[in-house]
Amino acid sequence: MIIVVGSINLDLIANVDRLPSPGETVSGSSFTTAPGGKGANQALAAARAGVAVRMVGAVGKDNFAAEALALLRDAKVDLSGVGETFASTGTALIMVGDDGENIIAVVPGANASVVPGDLSKTFVKEGDVVLLQHEIPLATIEAALDQASAAGAVTVLNTAPFHAEAAALLGKADYVVANETEFDLYGEALALGGRDRAARMRDFAGRTGRTIVVTLGGDGVMAATPTDFLTVPAMKITPVDTVGAGDTFCGYFAACLSSGLALDKALARAGAAGSLACLKPGGQPAIPLAADVDQALKSH
Repeated sequence: MIIVVGSINLDLIANVDRLPSPGETVSGSSFTTAPGGKGANQALAAARAGVAVRMVGAVGKDNFAAEALALLRDAKVDLSGVGETFASTGTALIMVGDDGENIIAVVPGANASVVPGDLSKTFVKEGDVVLLQHEIPLATIEAALDQASAAGAVTVLNTAPFHAEAAALLGKADYVVANETEFDLYGEALALGGRDRAARMRDFAGRTGRTIVVTLGGDGVMAATPTDFLTVPAMKITPVDTVGAGDTFCGYFAACLSSGLALDKALARAGAAGSLACLKPGGQPAIPLAADVDQALKSH
């Protein structure tokens, strides 16, 4: 079982010719809504990878809630751990340029009300994989890491979005997944040693005894364990929309760990899934099914 403790949003997406500069207004070509939130995205990715998933989080008592949960319900994700609050359902305001790049503003809403007491809904046990991100209160993330460790579960912490005050939490997770920008910022916060990113990754793994995974977009992914260093190239694609690619990677990576896949194979499979997610617009709608990932890996 994969237990995702995290955010649930409704994404409000505008497509524009190019992303605006500060203070600039640009014209949009289309507008759509889609379920989102890093927690929900990762839960859906894990479910589409073919494993059982339980979601723990919160939505508001508003018109956005049902749409925010729709694809999770369709994927048979266990939503018994999702509570309702009087705060609004979380929203993400997204602009996507013609080159596939994006800018995002997130309004936490109900996600800010996910508190340590809600972790009683996780029912975590030995052998489970607990997947976390930084879009709910850090106190809840820390409590979840501690609870999962005590239960003998494996923990995966995605460090997005960056919070300097979260640096101390990274050493509590069995696997830390960060993009290159986030890792560089956490490297400064943790005073990691080394002349380059790879050396700083090795320093983190050596200090903590944990595994650090750094995603590099089109350049693939690197990982440092206390005893090894791995690099996996990315699939060659022309991205349509990069929203949700990192979340797809995390969900598939957790699913691979849950299935007992070796780290190198888990990184390759998760990387392929993340690449495929860039070929369609939107976050959750673009997350590929396991069969699509199988086919992509065979083709490459």
